[in-house]
Amino acid sequence: MGDSPVHDLFVIGGGINGCGIARDAAGRGYSVALAEMKDLGSGTSSASTKLIHGGLRYLEYYEFRLVREALMEREVLWRNAPHIIWPMRFILPLHKGLRPGWLIRLGLFLYDHIGGRKLLPPTRTLDLRSDPAGKALRANYRRAFEYSDCWVNDARLVVLNAMDAKEKGAEIRTRTKVVGARAEEGIWRLTLRDLENGAQGEVRARMVINAAGPWVDEVISGALGRNTAHNVRLVKGSHVVIPRKFDDPRAFFFQNADGRIFFAIPYEEEFTLIGTTDQDFEGDPADAEISKAEIDYLCAAASEYFAEQVSPADIVWSFAGVRPLFDDGASKAQEATRDYVLKTDSAAGAPVLHVFGGKITTFRRLAESALDEIAEVLGARGSPWTADAPLPGGGFAVTAFDDHVAELLRAYPFLEGRHARRLARLYGTLARDILEQAAGPGDLGRHFGADVFEAELRYLAAREWACTGEDVLWRRTKRGLRLTREEAKAVDAFMRDLGAVRTEETRAAAPRRRASRGGKRRAGAS
Repeated sequence: MGDSPVHDLFVIGGGINGCGIARDAAGRGYSVALAEMKDLGSGTSSASTKLIHGGLRYLEYYEFRLVREALMEREVLWRNAPHIIWPMRFILPLHKGLRPGWLIRLGLFLYDHIGGRKLLPPTRTLDLRSDPAGKALRANYRRAFEYSDCWVNDARLVVLNAMDAKEKGAEIRTRTKVVGARAEEGIWRLTLRDLENGAQGEVRARMVINAAGPWVDEVISGALGRNTAHNVRLVKGSHVVIPRKFDDPRAFFFQNADGRIFFAIPYEEEFTLIGTTDQDFEGDPADAEISKAEIDYLCAAASEYFAEQVSPADIVWSFAGVRPLFDDGASKAQEATRDYVLKTDSAAGAPVLHVFGGKITTFRRLAESALDEIAEVLGARGSPWTADAPLPGGGFAVTAFDDHVAELLRAYPFLEGRHARRLARLYGTLARDILEQAAGPGDLGRHFGADVFEAELRYLAAREWACTGEDVLWRRTKRGLRLTREEAKAVDAFMRDLGAVRTEETRAAAPRRRASRGGKRRAGAS
């Protein structure tokens, strides 16, 4: 049958960096394939604190270039995805005995002025004795600063980048692991294993992009067959979700006595997200989970600020992820750089670009830097384009989200307001691809609980690579917070049945495709 076509790039890893690079490269005309061994964004990229931010605390470590680049990205990403990214104000109460007010104000002055801020409002000082935010806090907190950053639905940011990459010609494979790679005459031959059915196949590429996140060193020493690698420092970050602790739409930025910081953020309308921790991690990143010590730490730290104490019994959900920070030799996990490092290596006989570190805010700039490296090896194609290109569903003005929701309600008046707003937040203008010609709830198919209907699940399976209940309920929609255990099981069974049907359809069609190709070969030989 001959060899498969040669891709320009093969990306290992379907997190935000891998999908961002695939999107940028495909948009410039490179042929791209990507493999993710689990679900898109199922590792670090869906376990963040959900912020598009400059990283105020990084100023303490003189990371001025990183902070400036991240600050400049806030409004760029907001313009490109106003459905899943939006502004949020953060309240930083002054804590006696910790960082002095003058130092924090100096940092916020830099924060306001070094990042090209245009739309986000500047810092202001609050009197917590009169400001509504003070109602949630203990009486000894009297003064605070309020500043701007943005919120992001991190898991959806990954998926939307993958969708756009696919629309521009990239091949996206999930549940697919790279189990081997060898270079022959300057071309990579990569062996892939479908983790759903065990089938193996081979693809070829001129260059490999190792964007495996916490597994980047494992790819180097395993699939690529190099010596044991140690380039990243694995740092676990954990979060807890509790019923809403305060009514204010603003978030809190808290200092802790050990020098760390953490956030308390309005989450999914009825909840508060508290995190994150910073702990060095050893072992398989897939096994990362919050520890009792981390739960106690976050609850105690939050209780230091909130008038109403936070207890482990309040927690309705928790999650943990492992950040693959570039190992710069820092003594403490919270001091390790959040900057990214790119290294091109051709020692194996064909080029590979390794991606170390990074943060979700700077993924687009990281991708542009990666494309510069790729151009050095494969030759330049196209030019930077993602700064002004909306992600799927994001084709409306940053100030027009409420208008977008109103239009959706006019087109589908049977929708409840909260349901319409949720669909607009997750899918933007693509919400209509879910609702299609529906004239009432009955046209959306089976109702699974809360506002989860069959039409949305079928869309997620067909367009967004969702295969299980976890993919849907805990990454793409967070509806797991509102469904009962039995309802969640029903969603999982439905998604798996959809996957089984697709597999059978593929198997049934495969012989016909092989026969068709064989007929063409015979005709061409006559």
